[in-house]
Amino acid sequence: MAQYPAQLDGVFVALADPTRRAVVRRLGHGPTSVGDLAREFPMTLPSFMKHVRTLESNGLIRTVKSGRVRTCVLNRERLTLVDDWLAEQRRIWNERTDRLEQFVTDPEENRQ
Repeated sequence: MAQYPAQLDGVFVALADPTRRAVVRRLGHGPTSVGDLAREFPMTLPSFMKHVRTLESNGLIRTVKSGRVRTCVLNRERLTLVDDWLAEQRRIWNERTDRLEQFVTDPEENRQ
């Protein structure tokens, strides 16, 4: 786990909340203003902004302010941290199940 920086912990913490996952999913369709995003959730704007700040501080989104409108953009590269970690876990478990399968299906070879 040492090869994965604390950034991965922050990404998982940010994605642990259903509202923040919904924001990430929504931003997967393209950039959206904070106001438009906030209308989709039953909470006050200040409460919604806490979710936006959490996503932004963990690098999952970027915000750009133009005049009075703040637009959120998904940082797809940050999601590769999760993808890489999951791929490594998948590889480790595949190797373990392959060794178990070999042990179970060919016990004679394993006695030597």
